[in-house]
Amino acid sequence: MNTVIANDKCGDVAGTSAGQSRQYSTFYVGGLFFGIEVLRVQEVLRYLEMTKVPLAPDVIQGLINLRGQIVTAVDMRRQLGLSERSADELPMNLVVRSDEGTVSLLVDEIGDVLDVPAHSYEPVPDNLPAKHREMIAGIYKLDGRLLLVLDAERALQTQLQN
Repeated sequence: MNTVIANDKCGDVAGTSAGQSRQYSTFYVGGLFFGIEVLRVQEVLRYLEMTKVPLAPDVIQGLINLRGQIVTAVDMRRQLGLSERSADELPMNLVVRSDEGTVSLLVDEIGDVLDVPAHSYEPVPDNLPAKHREMIAGIYKLDGRLLLVLDAERALQTQLQN
């Protein structure tokens, strides 16, 4: 798998000026199609063994040893309130950099890096449940599907509050 080195800061989705496109690293969780700014992604890895953390919030699946760096693994299915994956399905690690440090998002499947045009952007609908609205920065209308843009900082802040 390819490794993408992250940048420390990324602009917000709505701040994209007309005519520009943005790049998102895409992934699937429970059949939903998500994207995260490619500059936030450090690397993508197959499943790694984890050490459980006693008394940790339910969304914390455990800790992984990433070449000597201890990284918290957050189960995005649990974070989004979706059903558990079956025991024979192993998650993928989408390792992202946040203001709090490096975190692994456990996702079902990794997609491609997409360039999305700014004109296909829509704000998050008001009727989406508040918990999800906080984690989604916006939506892009693509051919035949919607790309939900994950706000990594908010998603990780939410998991710390659980």
